[in-house]
Amino acid sequence: MNDVKEGEKAPDFSMPVSDGRTVSLADVKGKSLVLYFYPKDNTKGCTVEAIAFSALADEFASAGAIVIGVSPDTLESHARFEKKHDLTVLLGSDEDHAVAQAYGVWKEKNMYGRKFMGIERSTFLLSPDGTVRRVWRKVKVDGHAEAVLAALRDEA
Repeated sequence: MNDVKEGEKAPDFSMPVSDGRTVSLADVKGKSLVLYFYPKDNTKGCTVEAIAFSALADEFASAGAIVIGVSPDTLESHARFEKKHDLTVLLGSDEDHAVAQAYGVWKEKNMYGRKFMGIERSTFLLSPDGTVRRVWRKVKVDGHAEAVLAALRDEA
């Protein structure tokens, strides 16, 4: 388990995304990348977050960034999630948790006295050269997509 820090080289990854491709870190070289990790499709906070990033998708693109939401859900689940909420950001399927583990966000969680492994809501802003520019951990959803966009623009 790696705790990825700002200024480090981003861990490489490869995962299927909702448009049918498999995306790796090398595929996005030359563009900024926003990787936001969320626990589960169609849950309240995750839906609000995905809608917020989708609402700002054109602005992220104008700032030279690709946005990928990452969860352990299947591509089929992502397709239903996208359709139900008119999402426009890419969604990555990390069913084996390899990407979440590489970024240090696959953690033990505790809910209602039950312990289980899951995604700690976190976001990573990667620069075009693959360096980690900003890290947000234990993200609170309200205003988060806007904060990430502001950070992208500040450092452009």
